Amino acid sequence: METGPQLLTYPDSLGGSLAAIRGLLDGPFAGLFSGIHVLPPFPSSADRGFAPVTYRHIDPRFGNWDDIGALAADHDVLLDLMVNHISRQSDEFLDFAQHGRRSRWADLFITVDKVWPHGEPPADDVARIFLRKPDHPFTTITIGDSGEQETIWTSFGTADWSEQVDLDLRAPATRALITDWLAFLAARGVSIVRLDAVGYVVKRAGTSCFMVEPEIWEVLDWLAGVAEGLGITLLPEVHDVYETHEKLTAHGHWTYDFVLPGLVLDAFGSGDATRLARHLARSPERQFTPLDCHDGIPVRPDLDGILEPREMLRLADDILARGGNVTRILSSPPAEEVDVHQLNCTYYSALSEDDERYVAARAIQLFARGIPQVYYVGLLAGANDHSAVERTGEGRAINRHDYTGDEIRADLERPVVQRILELVRLRATHPAFAGRLSVTMPDRGSLRLDWSNGADGCGLDVDLATGRGDVDA
Repeated sequence: METGPQLLTYPDSLGGSLAAIRGLLDGPFAGLFSGIHVLPPFPSSADRGFAPVTYRHIDPRFGNWDDIGALAADHDVLLDLMVNHISRQSDEFLDFAQHGRRSRWADLFITVDKVWPHGEPPADDVARIFLRKPDHPFTTITIGDSGEQETIWTSFGTADWSEQVDLDLRAPATRALITDWLAFLAARGVSIVRLDAVGYVVKRAGTSCFMVEPEIWEVLDWLAGVAEGLGITLLPEVHDVYETHEKLTAHGHWTYDFVLPGLVLDAFGSGDATRLARHLARSPERQFTPLDCHDGIPVRPDLDGILEPREMLRLADDILARGGNVTRILSSPPAEEVDVHQLNCTYYSALSEDDERYVAARAIQLFARGIPQVYYVGLLAGANDHSAVERTGEGRAINRHDYTGDEIRADLERPVVQRILELVRLRATHPAFAGRLSVTMPDRGSLRLDWSNGADGCGLDVDLATGRGDVDA
């Protein structure tokens, strides 16, 4: 796997298709990215691709597997595997909904008696669960053949409807299905697979049912073993306290730096580089480093223990003042104190569309350890898309603008975008980034990042007061 910058995009957000993305990588983005993370291009019934009906087909609106192969010819291609769930409209779940426990796929799904053999889950147990939808993580369905009702686990969705049905990763049938999915993706040139929502896969009575130890490590070790045999690198996607990412690293897994986006905003807002510098100095090599993405800017639980509650609230207030919105935490406690899960805003708007601060923030991302993932809206310095929120009713759509070819060409002429592209090119080509990083603070309000590799060096100075970042190479 290459360690240069990666582009992160929906399959239809940069010109409408996978072929259009390939045209950009061959044209104005040539030489910038060693990899590309295409957000789910599969047929899906919800959540903009994250409720996959099947992994065997590409949604024809985006292209086909030949288009993925064209990307994979000279880029690492990263695709998502929704290891925690599958679509309610999938063949597997439709068969279960019709035939119930007589279905050949029945063992894929988590009926409540698998977790609580004696009946309904106790209220105390439900209260412990880390929730991603109101009240509880269950959905009750009526089996077509018998009219009987089955209550199944559905971590995501609304209070009365879930298109994403959780999978039982303890079941041999589920492991066989996931092995088949991974083998299929590997055969089509996919070299990296992100394990979306992997933290939710272990359900045990009396726990939060999130990153449950030690079972989660057995699951991840099993997945890693399957992937390694297929030549695939796995990237677990987990939003949790930083200690969890340290554990992932200690277990030999890649992870995300979900702390960096909030700390960069905090540093510019407070004028104090101390915590940002400390974090950058200790961060591991085996991480993917985002500044923004299709979801929001992480707050809780990612920044728990790193920022104080009042500082998290200040970040949220700043985003709201700049036209953004927030995604709430549904579990309580600890959400009673700071009920903010993610901040929904483009990173450019989060920094008040100040070109200097924005370029400096991108420079920090690109000088951090790990593999920098550059989100397509961030690459083009996109502002908040309020019309998308109104049109979809989805707060996260504020940072999911779908660019036409004309919009892309126009944005490529903007000076701020040209500066970002040059920074990405520097990160992709300068030999110093194959060496070691040193992090220093000339004073409390400034930051110095130095990469050195033998005789090659590349440095970044950031002045938080002026918002200016200067590179010497």
